[in-house]
Amino acid sequence: MEFYLDSANLNEIKEASELGFITGLTTTPTFMHRDGIKDIDGTILQLSKLMPVIQVEALGNNADEIEKEADRLVALGLDPKKTVFKIPISLEGAKACKRLVSKGYLVNLHLVYTLQQAYVALSAGASYVCPLAGRLQDQGHDALSLFEQCVDAVDRYGYDSKIMFSSVRHPEHIRNALNIGVHTCTMPWKVIKMLPNNNFTTLGTNQFVEHTRLMTVTVGQAMRKADATILQDRLVKDALIEMTKSKLGAITVVGENEDIQCVFTDGDLRRMLENEGEKVLNKQLLEMPSKLSVSIEADALLYDASELIKRKKVDNIVVTQNGKPIGMLDVQDLIA
Repeated sequence: MEFYLDSANLNEIKEASELGFITGLTTTPTFMHRDGIKDIDGTILQLSKLMPVIQVEALGNNADEIEKEADRLVALGLDPKKTVFKIPISLEGAKACKRLVSKGYLVNLHLVYTLQQAYVALSAGASYVCPLAGRLQDQGHDALSLFEQCVDAVDRYGYDSKIMFSSVRHPEHIRNALNIGVHTCTMPWKVIKMLPNNNFTTLGTNQFVEHTRLMTVTVGQAMRKADATILQDRLVKDALIEMTKSKLGAITVVGENEDIQCVFTDGDLRRMLENEGEKVLNKQLLEMPSKLSVSIEADALLYDASELIKRKKVDNIVVTQNGKPIGMLDVQDLIA
């Protein structure tokens, strides 16, 4: 099934063109009016250079005027092999379609709401026949049934026309179009962006990224770069200040020789404040109850750190190099 972008927004069109799999662009005077475009001809020429195929309106009160408008656009610089002229379905529109097709032009007879209209478009040799799903459903009609009937008519009678699914409102419309077997679908940029999205895909991708990181990134690469040590003769309030500066929830308490004494955490601080009140802030860290620290060398993999955190049931571990503390690894650092 061909994928068309339905837009006149230059930023959307440039972004969509970079995908590499969009068949072309459908646009309307309404889109251009909405985007404040005044130079319609200049904009059409600009857009035709961004997409492999562009579908543009050829309007007129009768077949002669419609044909004249299509010829004018070709003379303006549009490539007739890469341009589809959109004409609202009517007897005059079908007549113009027949003339343009005989010249080798491509035509989309659109604004189709009934099978009878579609049949006229097929008989006139339209390259594309375009019913509108969203608008039909807004009026309470069975739009999907109409698309099924149009596809069946093409197959049954051997027409070369392509049925285009338009007035797309949401990704479910694309699933409908695929199930019915329409030949092409034009949709807004917001719907195209939603097509590859699925929560399970996101969860699976994140899991793959996380597990790859655990097996390829070292503890030293992932640890917090801020200073995460403090001498044991400093006060509890000094530890609080340092933790605030480093934005860490823990700090490594060391002796004069940088030997690890313990890890002081914000959880420890909360418990001490509950038990002893604010006076605890002026206590030296060496007065704190001794608590074994958990450490790991900087060249170890994050996988090893993850297993250590699980086994020891801690949230923070001291990162060392040759036995000396150089930083802190938080459980949150295991996730990119």
